[in-house]
Amino acid sequence: MVNKEKQNKKGWFWPLGLVATGVAGAAVVLLRGCWHGKMSWPVRAQEYSYQVCLGCGIKRLFDEKTFRAYGPFSYDLNRLITQQKSKVAEMPLEPVSSEQRTAS
Repeated sequence: MVNKEKQNKKGWFWPLGLVATGVAGAAVVLLRGCWHGKMSWPVRAQEYSYQVCLGCGIKRLFDEKTFRAYGPFSYDLNRLITQQKSKVAEMPLEPVSSEQRTAS
């Protein structure tokens, strides 16, 4: 009789473990949201390129020279552009040297 009780207790661990794993997985998906794994091809607007997440629609600026996305994500493209413009305005200008360097 004791043996049967132990088997019944062990029988509950397996389904309980599956339920706990499922709940934990659902919590991660709900709390994390979209992973932005599928981004669109770069789109050009207002002299800036950006990409759009095909899953949730969030945008991110894109550098055409290096072919990489950069900066924060935002649903508002105008906000991203104004942030980028303010960063460029804050950057100090590099002094232009009048010295000529040889090619070798």
